[in-house]
Amino acid sequence: MSLESFRLNRDGSSPEHSNAADDDADNDAIDVEMAALEEHLAKVRHLKQGMMQELLTGKIRLV
Repeated sequence: MSLESFRLNRDGSSPEHSNAADDDADNDAIDVEMAALEEHLAKVRHLKQGMMQELLTGKIRLV
């Protein structure tokens, strides 16, 4: 599952999306949240890679 698979319904039909200023603020909030999610995903992937490396080298073992 990737971030590209998420779709946002931005058709403007709902009342809270009635003007351009609101849309810009919403887009900015979405951009901030997406950046935070991408940063978290990168950290999780880095952690996973490190754990796999320790398992493969025998530094740690599963029991």
